[in-house]
Amino acid sequence: MSELAGFNIEDLINVTPMNGGGGMQQEPKVEQLMGKLRRLQQGKRALEEEIKEFKSVSDSLQKELETLQTEAYKLEGIHKEKEELCRKLQFQCEESEQDCSRQLKQNKKSEELLEEYRCEIQEFKLKHRKQRMKFENQLHQLIEQHKNLHSVFTPERLPQEIESAGNTKSQLLSAEQIKLAQLHCLDEELEEMKKQKQPVTTAAETQEE
Repeated sequence: MSELAGFNIEDLINVTPMNGGGGMQQEPKVEQLMGKLRRLQQGKRALEEEIKEFKSVSDSLQKELETLQTEAYKLEGIHKEKEELCRKLQFQCEESEQDCSRQLKQNKKSEELLEEYRCEIQEFKLKHRKQRMKFENQLHQLIEQHKNLHSVFTPERLPQEIESAGNTKSQLLSAEQIKLAQLHCLDEELEEMKKQKQPVTTAAETQEE
């Protein structure tokens, strides 16, 4: 095809072959010229078809290139968004880990404090039990003494002794009530600390999951 495109029709007509003896040139036959002309026209049409095909392919490739460039631009934007989201998630993850660490430390301190309160309450209960037993023994001894003294003291002094014993009993009962109230307060503080500990423990378990 490229060789045919280089020919000119006028040049082809002007070309006349030489005879074997180097004599005068002879004009080419019309049939030969027409045949060559037809071949040249066919070659031209073939070239034009090829040019159209190449142009069509070039346009298609250009459109595809533009589409790919647009898609690449969109993907680049999505990639930047993903990177930004990844940084935010990483930051949130680090903050969550720090919060979880602080909550675990706070939980450990709360457990230690609860254990101290439990020990104090147990000691207080034991001390109160001993005091109660001592009070009951003293009261029993006092009742026995008054029973024995009833025969010793005169009837005039008996009301005074009974009043004194009643006062002593009231004082002992008041002391016992104060101890019971203190024990009740400690129990309430322990329950309150347990309630405060539960949300912290729940939050820590949620972060671990």
